[in-house]
Amino acid sequence: MGNRLVPIVLVALLVIIQAQLWLGKGGVSTVAELERSLQEQKAENEKAHRKIDQLSAEVNDLKEGLHMVEERARHELGMVKPNEIFVQIAK
Repeated sequence: MGNRLVPIVLVALLVIIQAQLWLGKGGVSTVAELERSLQEQKAENEKAHRKIDQLSAEVNDLKEGLHMVEERARHELGMVKPNEIFVQIAK
């Protein structure tokens, strides 16, 4: 009887460990879900970094010269200089 009990206990422990590995908290499915979430967050971070770089370049342009300010005012606010004629072409 003692010779049969040890293998049965070992197999039972192996089944329990495998069940926890595949189905339990911190198991394979949880790790896969966390990795997917991590990849999504990295993509969002990269997008945010590109936007920050773009805004930083724009701030530097605004600090260094009036040309960018004038260009932006013309484009966004419709600024027209004295003795200038504004022409808008509708497509």
